[in-house]
Amino acid sequence: MTRFQVVTGSRAGSGVGGALGLRVGETVEVLSEAEIMATLDGKGELDELPFMPEMLAFCGRRLTVHKVAHKLCDTISSSGMRRMERAVHLTGARCDGQAHGGCQTACQFYWKESWLKRVDPDSPAPPVTAVGLAAGRPLLPILQAATRKEPGPDGEERFSCQATELLRAAPTCLPFKDVGQYVADVRTGNVGVTWMLRSFLVGLFNRFQQVSKRVLPRRLWIRGGMRWGFVRGGAGPTTPTRTLDLQPGELVRVRSKEEILKTLNDGLLNRGMGFEEEMSRYCGHVARVSARVERCLDEKTGRMLTMKNPCIILEGVICAGAYNVSCPREFVPFWREIWLERVEEPR
Repeated sequence: MTRFQVVTGSRAGSGVGGALGLRVGETVEVLSEAEIMATLDGKGELDELPFMPEMLAFCGRRLTVHKVAHKLCDTISSSGMRRMERAVHLTGARCDGQAHGGCQTACQFYWKESWLKRVDPDSPAPPVTAVGLAAGRPLLPILQAATRKEPGPDGEERFSCQATELLRAAPTCLPFKDVGQYVADVRTGNVGVTWMLRSFLVGLFNRFQQVSKRVLPRRLWIRGGMRWGFVRGGAGPTTPTRTLDLQPGELVRVRSKEEILKTLNDGLLNRGMGFEEEMSRYCGHVARVSARVERCLDEKTGRMLTMKNPCIILEGVICAGAYNVSCPREFVPFWREIWLERVEEPR
């Protein structure tokens, strides 16, 4: 990674002064580019979390807190839940991948509280100039250079973003038994008490399943030791495919769980694309196609993956963390077309 001259400022790289204690629903204003620049180190990061070029378009804008990002699920090394300090997700702020090779994963941005200020929602908002990733912005060259890792052994281009660097930004594991995380889920407004209790019990059941598979004979396993959601592939080593050529705006229904299980192998994959227990909650759900996905970043390596068979994103369909201890990341699931079926438009 290329090093840059360190940007100095009272909060440069420290996070000091940014503890706002935000809650869901509060109105905040993203600081100006100059103010944010004063918080970043020479790599364009604060507390090891990159501020990405795609986030510059939100400088000066007012948004509401969607979730408090006090924890996240580790999708890189599968270490479980990890602790994040003083960060939130904002409503309507997802990455469009413009500075990262056109990645279509649509991740929610992580916003450090040091990059925000709390404002009165009834006060007049300052005018905001609509500026994209245009030249002539002092912070842009640093952020753009930081979007690239060292090339791979074969010279392949590799990217760096918040998702690829989350293990550095959230280095501490958060044990399931840490009661404070569940209190924070409710206190911040991320979830209600009923949702929190249900997701905790699901997590408790999943851990029991893990232990039972290690210490109990197979005949005593519950539902074969499967995680809650009970997803087991039934297609064998070769998984089927289907082409619907779905386009944005079309109305579809997620096929039944039984139909989808017949398309998965033992690893819950269909031609390399995973189907998770959380996705089974949407079986039978009707939604519109939001986009066809052809490119996404591999979080582990930073490589750009190009899909041989495009996947589908559905409007309003996210991973809600119901089966994963109320994780607030809200991934956008990718759907194989064989898992969907067209439905007629309502009259």
